[in-house]
Amino acid sequence: MAVKNRWLALIGLTISVLVIGFDTTILNVAIPTLAADTGASAGELQWIIDSYAVVFASAMLPAGFLGDRFGRRKLLITGLVIFLGGSVIGMLVDTPGALIGARAVMGLGAALILPLTLSIIPTLFKGEEQTKAIAIITVGVSIGLPLGPLVSGWLLDHFWWGSVFVINIPLVAIGIAACALLIPETRDPSSPRVDIISTALGMAGLGALVYGVIEGPSEGWSDPVILGSIVGGLLLLAGLVLREQRQPRPMVDLELLRNPTFRWNTVFLILGTFVFMGLMFVLPQYLQVIQGHDAFGTGVRMMPLVAGMIVVAKIVPPLTLKFGTRPLVVAGLLIMSLAMFLGASTDTGTGYGFTVVWMILTGLGVSLVMVPALDTALGVLPQGKEGTGSGLNTTLRQVGGAIGIALLGSVLNGVFTDRLDTDGLPAQAADAAEESVVAAQAVAARLDLPQLAESAASAFVDGMSTVLLVCGVAGVVAAALAAFKLPDSRETRRTEAKAEEQPRAEVLSDVADGARQ
Repeated sequence: MAVKNRWLALIGLTISVLVIGFDTTILNVAIPTLAADTGASAGELQWIIDSYAVVFASAMLPAGFLGDRFGRRKLLITGLVIFLGGSVIGMLVDTPGALIGARAVMGLGAALILPLTLSIIPTLFKGEEQTKAIAIITVGVSIGLPLGPLVSGWLLDHFWWGSVFVINIPLVAIGIAACALLIPETRDPSSPRVDIISTALGMAGLGALVYGVIEGPSEGWSDPVILGSIVGGLLLLAGLVLREQRQPRPMVDLELLRNPTFRWNTVFLILGTFVFMGLMFVLPQYLQVIQGHDAFGTGVRMMPLVAGMIVVAKIVPPLTLKFGTRPLVVAGLLIMSLAMFLGASTDTGTGYGFTVVWMILTGLGVSLVMVPALDTALGVLPQGKEGTGSGLNTTLRQVGGAIGIALLGSVLNGVFTDRLDTDGLPAQAADAAEESVVAAQAVAARLDLPQLAESAASAFVDGMSTVLLVCGVAGVVAAALAAFKLPDSRETRRTEAKAEEQPRAEVLSDVADGARQ
């Protein structure tokens, strides 16, 4: 494929993955409007958000394998069409149940889009160009997270709530056109047949596990349904592993994890995602509730995070080529940790300028971790296994991120409830206030209790500081682990280059022998 067409194809793929980031956060600021216009209950509102995440995480594992077997371009276009259909449904419906269904459809489409996009990159780009392409895709996915509140805030200010899905339609249409016109079809002819039982075990196990960890902070980890979901999910996944180990050609190729380069880069991608998602969990709430910005203003004020990511993404490819993956990942994790420690020193009187500093540092660190680690992990996948490997990698990151948010959510809720002063409140009002900082401030406004609002803001900032402190410690531990465990990617490249040169040398030797004879 011509160089120009490859980069045009990458633009289309980046636009395609952008909508995944959008739809992870785009509805968060639309909750009050949804509640008023659709009559959704608190539980239904939760599922309007979570149905996307649960289906997204649970369906990714078989997505890469299906792309290897039936064609990566074909399945990617299928995912984009499914996502487009879910967006159109979401735009038109007006009941909570139908909206939950639309979000689930969009989650299924996203589960095909992300791993298959990543699996196509190694077939279009090699070497330093692949690193650049991975950097662009990584920024494309990540930039959608803060852009979600910004875009939805502007749309809600000017149109009806269903308009938050309209933005997906032109973006997905561009992605479909790019895939159909610019991307060659690739597949693995030796890929095994579809194992229905393994597929069911994987999707049901991941779905149950992710549901349990998402709902755990709000329902309580000792809730029988939550415990049953988590334990059941783990048992189903254990059954999947046992079944796949007995298959001559497994659908979920766990052997890929035996490669230390793939395994350890995937581990640090998960840990980097954990730290980044910890920030994304608390930062929008802090900017909206504590600093008092509206949805659109919150999105605008999160842009320094994106700026830091873009700056580093541009310089990562030559740095990776010169120094290898390990020093960049270690440096990125330490910079992210520094940002988290700075954020943990925030109090209710801290200005936005200080927040900008640690947001930019976070963006720098995220790109230093995610771009080289993802590039190196995908670069060592055997030919024909790009879909299976990217699906496994992406699934582990998504599940790790979901577990991280659930655990950090529990930490935040625990600190907030412990620090919130509800003395003298009626029992019902106290229970309502302890649900969240938003609920506490609503109770304070209704009862005209400014001291409760102040206590809620202080308690939330204390909880946020604890979450960021945990993320910072996790980053330091991960950096130390990376320094000792992460293989030198430069050595891996040299080994691969020798392996490629060996057959050529043998052929030249045979030709020379033949000439002498």
